[in-house]
Amino acid sequence: IPEPTDFEIITAHRGMLWLKVTTKGKAAHGSAPHLGVNAISSMKSFLGELENYEIAFEPHELLGNSSMSINTISGGKEINVVPDKCSITIDIRTLPAQNHQDIIADFEKIFAKLKRKNSQFDAQVSIVREVEALETDCRCDFVRDFCSAVGISETRAVGFTTDGPYFASLGAPVVIFGPGKPELAHKPDEYIDIADVEKAVEYYKNIILKFLS
Repeated sequence: IPEPTDFEIITAHRGMLWLKVTTKGKAAHGSAPHLGVNAISSMKSFLGELENYEIAFEPHELLGNSSMSINTISGGKEINVVPDKCSITIDIRTLPAQNHQDIIADFEKIFAKLKRKNSQFDAQVSIVREVEALETDCRCDFVRDFCSAVGISETRAVGFTTDGPYFASLGAPVVIFGPGKPELAHKPDEYIDIADVEKAVEYYKNIILKFLS
């Protein structure tokens, strides 16, 4: 998979689980908030529980820890209207042994707990996007041949996610390799040096010749 790895051979990376949590309320005029159910207040309750939530995982030898980050929030329509909806999106990075459905089940348990405390609490969680973690055996013949083709002996793991697991699910061994610096990815001034593009052409040519000869 060609990704900006600065010509390092990547055989493992964390998975990705993007979730959207939405709390539902009841709209009312801002001058009579007691007639409504404030969805932002409900989200505040959920976020309070989330502060104390820890994803269950065993640290991975190469990939380290799982992580979770709440990255967007939106709610309300007008300053004089009690909001009937509030949403957040959460970026969770997972390890090979983690089950995404277990994390979603944990969220559902938090919803149930809050519902018991407040019968007006209403929330749901949905998957925005998910990709499993990647872990290719760095000792397999494919990786050894790939290393031989590019003249690089070491492989490593990274924390970001690629489309590699989709191919791995078909039974294909996968490595991530390409020009470009990972730290520049998704930045406004992202670029690849022309010299690195030319270098990549030679690398990819050698890879093709290695596996087709």
